[in-house]
This record gives sequence, C-alpha cells and structure tokens, in this order.
Amino acid sequence: MEATLLFPFSEYWGVYVGFTIFVLLVLALDLGVFHREAHEVSFKEAAIWSVVWVALSLIFNLLFYFYANWKFTTQPEYAMLPGFNPAIAAKQSALEFLTGYIIEKSLSVDNIFVFVVVFTFFAIPAKYQHRILFYGILGALIFRIIFISLGSVLLQYHAVIIIFGVFLILTGFKILFAPEKEINPEKNPVIKLLRKLLPVTTAIEGQKFFLRKEGITYATPLFICLVFVEITDIIFAVDSVPAIFAITKEPLIVFTSNIFAILGLRALYFLLAGVVNKFRYLKYGLGLVLIFVGLKMAWLNDAFGGKFPITLSLGIIIGIISVSVIISLVASKEVE
Repeated sequence: MEATLLFPFSEYWGVYVGFTIFVLLVLALDLGVFHREAHEVSFKEAAIWSVVWVALSLIFNLLFYFYANWKFTTQPEYAMLPGFNPAIAAKQSALEFLTGYIIEKSLSVDNIFVFVVVFTFFAIPAKYQHRILFYGILGALIFRIIFISLGSVLLQYHAVIIIFGVFLILTGFKILFAPEKEINPEKNPVIKLLRKLLPVTTAIEGQKFFLRKEGITYATPLFICLVFVEITDIIFAVDSVPAIFAITKEPLIVFTSNIFAILGLRALYFLLAGVVNKFRYLKYGLGLVLIFVGLKMAWLNDAFGGKFPITLSLGIIIGIISVSVIISLVASKEVE
C-alpha cells in the first residue's frame, strides 16, 4: 500500500472500473431512452434532471463515506498508519468529495456562459443543443481522466504543487481584473484548421455531425460547434482539476467529484441558460475561490501542518459563492 494515499490505484482499480461502467450506463440511458428523439429541453425537464444529478452525487458521497469507514476499519494496513483514526479519515474523505464537487460545479458555470455564446454564434436550434452537450461531455470525461492522471503523477512533487498554486492565484486575479474578451469561434486556430481540412456545410442537416453528398463527407455546423465545446472544456480543466487537487491529494476523490459535476452540466445549462446574465458578479466569486484554493495549495496546507482544515475550506468556498450569487441577484433586480 502506498503510504501517501488512502485510496491507491493499485488497490482501488476495481472502484475506478465500477464507477466508469456506472457513468457509461447512465449516459447510455440518458441518450438512448430519455433523449432518443431530438427535442427542446424545457425548464421543468432541466430542473428535474438537475435535482436527479445532484441527488445521485450526494447519495454517492454518503455511500463513499460508509465504504471508506468500512475499509479503514477492517483493513489492517490502515491501523499501521501513525495516529490514524478510521472514523475521522472517512469523514475527511467524504467532505473532500463534497468540497471538490462544489468547486467543480461552481466553476462549470463559466462553461455555461461560453455555451450560450457558442450556440448563438453557430445558430444551433435548441432541440439539437442537448446532443452536442452530450457528446461534448463524453469527450470531457476522457480529457478529465487524462488531466487527473497527469495531475496525480506531477503533484507528487512539492515544486509542482507550488507552481500550480501560483497559477491558480494568477488565474483568479485575471478573472477579477482582466477585461472580458469577446468569444469568437471563427478566430480559434483549431476551428480554422478544421475548416481547411474538412468541407463544412453552411446549413444544419438535422442532428447529424457529418453528411455525405456525392461521395464527399461534409462536417456540419453541429460538429464544428462540438469541437469548440471540447476545446473550451480542455481550457477550463486546466483550472478546475488543480483546484480540486488543492482540496485533496486522492485521485479517486478528484476523479469521482469531477465526473459527477460534469454529468450534471447539461441539465444546469438548460436550467440557467435563459437567466445566466443575471449572475454577472458570480465570476468575481469564482476568481476569489481560485485565489483561495491556490493559496491553499501553495501556502496554507503547509502552514497548517500539511492540511488546511477541510471544514473551513468548505465553509469559505460556499460562503464566497453564496455571497456572489446573492449580490448578482440583488443587482439584477435593481436594474429591472
């Protein structure tokens, strides 16, 4: 057993496999049953699915707590760890999952702002947006696995931890003070390259990503939009994955909390897309959260004997996000 990790991959690979199978089954059920036919997702449907995803995440968190408590209590190798308390360690692990989930869920609101702009730019009808987000999130899961795997290796080195911490702090200040840039997919170099390599239809051809005409395969605007959504997620993952590693060093917790937050992103988009402009001050809250987790990574953990209290971290993050949401809602009412 690796002394530095409570959930080493060598012993918990079955949990990773089981969790991945569960995610794939849920996604197959989502697209194959509930969204087989392209349709516009209503506010009511989005609200129901949002509740479902959050409920599944909290249920998993509770089951994870009981599982961790059972493993820590029954496996003799944990008893050999100096000062190890199974009940406290299980509670700590569950709180780390919850904190990581809240961080990723909060940062995913930035994705929603981008989705609104991109769908408007490419004139994607509402009934096809779910299909793009489904495959976009499927791709995001793959990229997150890669980022988390790299992070679990790189963050074993203290110097790398400091670098990532400073990066998050600088990103937070950039969000707070840098002027917002207009998002223009046509100027993205990957999109430009894609248009050179593939012929692209000017009109949307139903829910197809590709279309074959006269022996030539064309990409549709839906595919171009999907590629931009994937690029956006990779950019956001550079912030969000290190942010969760600032909360916990356990890759299993980073992986599960990150994936659960992403799974609920589609429903959150359809729930908030029409009112996202009302949360104009949320970005400042997200900036402060990134600064806090960056400080935690680069300084606070060491200052508190290797681990800044998770309950205090959770309280600070929830407090910052709550205040920024309240200020946004009050300000939007005053404008009205």
